[in-house]
Amino acid sequence: MDMKKRIHLELRNRTPSDVKELVLDNCRSNEGKIEGLTDEFEGLEFLSTINVGLTSVGNLPKLNKLKKLELSDNRISGGLEVLAEKCPNLTHLNLSGNKIKDLSTIEPLKKLENLKSLDLFNCEVTNLNDYRENVFKLLPQLTYLDGYDKEDKEAPDSDTEAWKDDDDEDDDDEVEEEEEYDEEAVAGEDDEEEEEEDEEEGEEEEEISEEEEEELVDGEVDDEDEDEEEKGEKRKRDPDDEGEEDD
Repeated sequence: MDMKKRIHLELRNRTPSDVKELVLDNCRSNEGKIEGLTDEFEGLEFLSTINVGLTSVGNLPKLNKLKKLELSDNRISGGLEVLAEKCPNLTHLNLSGNKIKDLSTIEPLKKLENLKSLDLFNCEVTNLNDYRENVFKLLPQLTYLDGYDKEDKEAPDSDTEAWKDDDDEDDDDEVEEEEEYDEEAVAGEDDEEEEEEDEEEGEEEEEISEEEEEELVDGEVDDEDEDEEEKGEKRKRDPDDEGEEDD
């Protein structure tokens, strides 16, 4: 699928400004360009373009709210200075698997004052002597390099959720609204179940009353038969009784 079509699908029933996350992994780019991504995506906070054939980030639109940018497994070898202009609030940047060979290539990232995490796995630059120490010196704002801090302590949860910290309150509000909705839905289902149970009980009572009526009717018929038998026996005895009186 090409990148423009994927973006179109992501926009179903939404406007570009409503989109906070955009995943374009493994899409086909047009000569290394991210087609369809414009500065109308002003609310975008997370962008993933893994393995899309990018050779440069120069065509990125202005994304002031972007916090996390995934660019791994592309063919980027330089031009990172535009990131400070296009995405000034980046906190997480993944450049793993690109053609970054020396420290001078990543030096422009020092202008990203909020950058906390940088990944350069499988880049040639990682083979340099004192690679980690030199990167931390070059980019003093960094907390994590390739998932570890200066003391080799691993980032919590690989630091994948840290970029969302600023939105936690909004997310909590949404969760509360969803829980309230679920409670209302459950209450409605309980009412429906109670109504169904009442209907079933009513039907059972009707069936029982019908059975009782049938038993009563059968009892009355049996009583009538017994009365008729008794009357018949009396009629049979009456002529004999009259004969004895005549004697």
